[in-house]
Parts: sequence; C-alpha cells; structure tokens
Amino acid sequence: MPVNAIGTDQLSGIEEESDIYEAFSPHVDTTNISVLTETPPGKKPNLKTFQDVQSLIQQGKKREAKLVLRENSWPTNSPIRSQLWPALCTQHHVGKTMLDGFYWDMVNQVFGTTELPEKPIMLPPFVDSTHCLPYHLTRKGRAVADRVVGVLGYACPDITYSPSLYPITAILLHFMSEEECYHCMASLVAPKDKVFITQTKLLYEVTWKTVMQIAKKHAKNAVLYLSRLCPGQKSERIFMDWCWWILGGLPFPHLVRVMDCFFHEGIKVFYRVALAILILFHKYSATTNSEWDADTIKNDIDNALPKFCKNIPVSPAKLLRTAFSIRALSSTYISRIFLKTEMVLKSKSVLSGSKQMVRSRSSDNLPTSQSQVNVQMMSHTLTIREGAHSPDVRVLSMGVFPTQAIKSKVCDQDDLFTLWSWLPVRITMYQPVLLYTTEEHGCSLTTFYVRVEQHEPTLLMIKTCNNEVFGAYCSSRWFERNLKDDRGQRQAYFGTGETFLFSLYPERAKYPWVGIEGDKGLGHASELFMAADSKMITIGGGEGQAIWMDENIRFGKTDRCQTFNNPPLCASGDFEIRVLEVYGFVECENAC
Repeated sequence: MPVNAIGTDQLSGIEEESDIYEAFSPHVDTTNISVLTETPPGKKPNLKTFQDVQSLIQQGKKREAKLVLRENSWPTNSPIRSQLWPALCTQHHVGKTMLDGFYWDMVNQVFGTTELPEKPIMLPPFVDSTHCLPYHLTRKGRAVADRVVGVLGYACPDITYSPSLYPITAILLHFMSEEECYHCMASLVAPKDKVFITQTKLLYEVTWKTVMQIAKKHAKNAVLYLSRLCPGQKSERIFMDWCWWILGGLPFPHLVRVMDCFFHEGIKVFYRVALAILILFHKYSATTNSEWDADTIKNDIDNALPKFCKNIPVSPAKLLRTAFSIRALSSTYISRIFLKTEMVLKSKSVLSGSKQMVRSRSSDNLPTSQSQVNVQMMSHTLTIREGAHSPDVRVLSMGVFPTQAIKSKVCDQDDLFTLWSWLPVRITMYQPVLLYTTEEHGCSLTTFYVRVEQHEPTLLMIKTCNNEVFGAYCSSRWFERNLKDDRGQRQAYFGTGETFLFSLYPERAKYPWVGIEGDKGLGHASELFMAADSKMITIGGGEGQAIWMDENIRFGKTDRCQTFNNPPLCASGDFEIRVLEVYGFVECENAC
C-alpha cells in the first residue's frame, strides 16, 4: 500500500486546493489538472470509501462493485485511487503472485541499474510512438513510464502490437508508485477470460471493427449521420481511431472516471463510452447554432470526433450515464461480435497466405518464440506416444483385443504449426498442457470429464486406427453440459462460434463455424457446437454430427453437419479411436 495513502475520513470531499498534491504521485505536474466536483456547493458528496469497494471485491460481489464504480463520482484528485486502482487491477492477476522487490530485480536485469538513465529509454517495438501520451507526468514521470513499459516488453515477449499499453501505464502512474504500476499492468495483460489491452495488430483491428458493428445497431442514428457526411470507406476509417477518442480526446477528469470502471470491467467499458461519444456527438451536432454543423464536420471529418471529445459538453457522470444506459448491449453480445470478427479476419489471413501481396509485417498469425517451443513440446510428446508401446500393449491399454501392428502417421511440426496458426491469437500466448490421453488415463468418459471439464478452451485430437488425424477446438468448458436454463432444464448444446473442426491427416483443413460467412438461414442448426452426457460426446450438429464418440472412447462416427458445413473427417464415416488427446492452455509459469 502506498505510504502516501490518505485516511478514509478524507474521502467525503476535497475542500482544500492543497489536497491536490496529496492525491497524485510525486512525478505528476498538477498545474493543469482541473478538479471537477459534481455536487452542489456546500453539500458533501456521499461517496463510498475504499474499504466499501474492497469488501465487495473480497466477497466476490462483482456486480455490486461494478455499480459502485459506475455511480460514485470521486473527484479527479480523490486519494481513493491510490488504493482502489491497484486493488481493481490485481484482482485480475493470473499465475503466481509477484513478490516484493520482483520489479526492481527485473529493472536491474534489463537496465543494469535501478537509477533512471539520463538518456531516453528505447521502447519495445510494440509501442506506437505517435500515441505515447504522458498526460500530466513530469519529465521524470515520463522516464518512469518508459521504464515500466520497457520491463513489460522484456517480461512479455509475446506482445507484438499494443498502442494503448503506454497511455494506460501513464494514467496509472498518476496515482501510484512505479512498482505498483508495473504490477497493475502485468495483471491487465495476463487475463484470457477478459480483454483489457489488445496485444497484436490483428486484435487491434478486431476491436475497431467490433465497435463499428455494435455502433451500427446501438448508435444507429449517429452512424447514419456520419455515413451521410462521408460516404464509402471514409466512415469506416473514422472507427480505426476509436480508442483515441477516449485515451487521447477526453479531458483528464472524464478519462479518470472512465478508468475507474475500466480497471474492473475491462474493454467493454471503452466500447460503451465510444458509443456514448457517438450518441452525444450526433445529439450536439444536430442542435441549431452548434459549432458542430455538418459543413464544419465534413471539411475535417478525421478530427471531428477527437475535437468533440476534447471539448465534450457533458460532465463525466453524464458521459458514463449515457454509456451504461445503452440497452441490450450485453457482455455476451459484445463477445459474440468480437469472436465472430476475430474469426473472419483470421480466416481471411490464413486463406490469403502468400498470395496476398500487401501484408502486415506483424507476426500475428505466426507462432511466437514461446509458442514455437510449446508446439515443439506437443510434437515431441505426440511422437513419443506414437512409438512408445508395442502394438499389442497399446491396443490392450485401450481395452480392445490385440490386432495387427499399425504403422501410424506421426504428426510432424508442420502439421502442428498449421494447427497453431488456426487458434485464436490470444490463446497462442499460453502453453498447451496435456490434460487427458487414453494411453495414460484410460478410456472412460467419466475420467475424461474429471480431468477436462473445468478447462476452457480445450483442443481435442483424435487418431484413428486407420491413421486419420482430426479433432476440434472447443471454446467452452465441458462442465456446461450440467448447466440448466431458467426453467431448470439442461441445455442440450452449448459452446460458441469460436469452436472449429480440423483435419491434419490425410489432408490439412480447418472447418470454422458457418456463422463467419453471415446468416445462411440455418437457424438453430447453425449453432449446435458442443453436447455431452454420460453416454457420449458430440461436436457439431444439424443433419449429422461432425464428431461423435461413445462412452468408452472406443468408437466414433463423423458426418457432414450444418454447424460447420464440413465433410466427414474420415473416409469411412465410422472410426475406431486409437488415441484421444485433450490439451488445455495455461500461463507459461503455471505449466510446469
């Protein structure tokens, strides 16, 4: 906890101008920071304390904490953030807790000293120099931000493109120490169940296209207005800078209140605020005698929204009320749009391959250095298992009668690198861990569930007795087979459109969800991703099942299905399972 933390009895209001120097870190220039209070003069705001919020977080009451953060308009200079922001960020931490002094050991390792260098620090290549926003940091504060980002680049080599990482680091440094800032940023880049900071060019593109898609539905009038002013591709170009409306455009008091919610809820807060900005922009530009008349906007369309944000005519509270009052904009809906957009972009990239002449120089669809090690580990274990047992022992271990020796096809690294390139980008930053294999854990669906059901996502790889190799990437936990709907009935199918099928031998092919290409009028049949019970496992449905396995994990069948529009994954349609392997994905330090 910071040594300059202020007691909770001072959180009810900021009355002295000198208090501003107690709220911010030493490396902040407070000269130009405006302090907005949104309560009537003479009336103390009834604001929650840090202990109030901390108690909700510790009790797992995330919804209650969310409402407190949305509704409590702490002033910009409130000292609560020196405790609140670290607590909000570190609740998302994945893996081992960093010990005291860990950051400074890293600084020593990277720079050879803990003294700030006189020369500028070379920033990692994932930083976009045009968006290194320091806000109100002093010269020393900027050097501190450079160092935090530099250490992050060293500790997280899988980050290839992340323009928002530097600004968020700089914002955190306004309210905490350098070491705390690093711990917070390390927590924000780690989660795989909630996005805070995009870390590849592909995912950066996914975010702006997601905003554009949800805006067409939830800020429809504003989008139509912009489309009329700039027809064609120009209106799409506006959305490419969506996050800079917030991080680069909003006044600091507005931005700080947005970050109060962002550090708890993730990037969906930015999506909502971006839509609120569009809605307010349209509202005020349509007003008579507005400086935002159509001609002015049309002549400078690229800068219209950033300029509007810098002079936004509403308070921070009104901005957030507008953002969070957008109806039917659920996290599930946003996630579905995000995943569909990611799949479309990645599928296009994989399909275009070397034929595409103009390509990003980013390594988004290639395995990172750590991922290559991970794939080689998978390849090594698969190769060992192929030759680990004599045929009789291998077949007996599966509970079937000895048969003639089978010369199996070993999955080479090219196969596995291809499979790796098909995975969602965020998953390739984690290490594959073998959760279940019939050769070691037996052939029982009960054992399969015990070892696999709580992991999300999972990768199923099947080798048949005819050498075919195929499987599925399953986006949801197998435990969801037990979940019930509002009427207390079990859902037959579960999963999301991120699920896909693949074949590695005798041919390589990926079969994504048909929803990538848009609605083909298949209705419910196009969303039959995963199903399971005590007797069987099914992946894909609609006029056939893409993969079906029995309770003994011995026999299976594969048909064409409407969910993935795939051909049968093996020639005969029916198959006998030689080996089933299931992989999960964990943070590298947890894989050992």
